[in-house]
Amino acid sequence: MLATLGLRNEACSAQYISYCTRTHKSTISRAVTALMARRLVERIENEDDRREFVLRLTSRGRVLYESLIPRLKRKERKIMSCLSNREQRDFARLLGKIEDSLDLVQTIEDARKAEAY
Repeated sequence: MLATLGLRNEACSAQYISYCTRTHKSTISRAVTALMARRLVERIENEDDRREFVLRLTSRGRVLYESLIPRLKRKERKIMSCLSNREQRDFARLLGKIEDSLDLVQTIEDARKAEAY
């Protein structure tokens, strides 16, 4: 959830996060509650539909997200180190094909088209 909010730099609905991550909405709801209790995520009124709330990282959540990136990149380099440069490129290309076949949502506009906002 932190990654979804952090990567997009814009507020989005819990339903959108559920759709993007293919995570059940009850799991997302529990994560929202926990992250709000830790003051990492906040709910704000949706400007387009005042009946709905959207989620965004708080400044504290942003700091945590930004601190995780270097650690995750180091871990990724360690995991991928058993592959040659060519194998890493091939692996990334193949993962991209899998992601494309899953029709993963990348933007809020994509979610709206899929009615998953």
